[in-house]
Amino acid sequence: MKTPQASAQVRLIGLPTDSHSSFLRGAASAPAAIRAALFSDHGNPASESGLELGADIHLDDAGDLPLEEKPGDVDLISQAATTAARDGVVPIFLGGDHMVTFPIVAGLAAVHGPLGILHFDAHPDLYDDFGGDPLSHASPFARIMERGLAIRLVQVGIRTLNQHCRAQAERFAVEMVEMRDFAPDRVPIPPAPLYISIDLDALDPAFAPGVSHHEPGGLSVRDILSVLDRVPGPLVGADIVEYNPSRDINGMTAVVAAKLVKELAALAAKGD
Repeated sequence: MKTPQASAQVRLIGLPTDSHSSFLRGAASAPAAIRAALFSDHGNPASESGLELGADIHLDDAGDLPLEEKPGDVDLISQAATTAARDGVVPIFLGGDHMVTFPIVAGLAAVHGPLGILHFDAHPDLYDDFGGDPLSHASPFARIMERGLAIRLVQVGIRTLNQHCRAQAERFAVEMVEMRDFAPDRVPIPPAPLYISIDLDALDPAFAPGVSHHEPGGLSVRDILSVLDRVPGPLVGADIVEYNPSRDINGMTAVVAAKLVKELAALAAKGD
């Protein structure tokens, strides 16, 4: 079988921030832990498509942004996304809590225009204002949708939908594949320019114990990969968020996150 050829460069950017977490902090230490798993000798750099980091996929690890848990962090994140887009590279961001998705999408949309977004999560993150914090990690997609930064938002794995978020989903015409209805072939794939956001609590805690919000009844790793396999590519960006190393067991969730980095990088490097 012929291996597909890479056609894009990928930039890895860490976002060590969790000040907008609503329950437990700890996600700020995730980028270093994910990198350690990604570059560990326990595995190899091949994705399931056959594309390999460092060989077929040009991976530039830009390190972590110098975030200070201050309001200026939002602009720093947005600027990093804009810079990557203007440089012609695909950024993969390592959170951090899910707040970061809003400034990332804003920064990418400044170059590409409104994005199609595929979002994996146990929670819809559509709160208008959670706990008095409009930048809460429970609110990024409300900020994105109200500003017209997305042309289509598809959410997968949702299993915590309360009345407020249901009303918000209707308000913003969000398409949801709730976990109770999930099958890989039932997930609509948004159009390009496509952005993918993976909150690790989309996964059942059996697959990803290292998250702050354990929500049973979730996706398997293979479920997510099966959906990603239906994405024609390429991407304009992606994030993996809400890994909390303090809750992990034997680094299991870090390895899952590293696996997803490889698969997203391979997807980003696919040709049109």
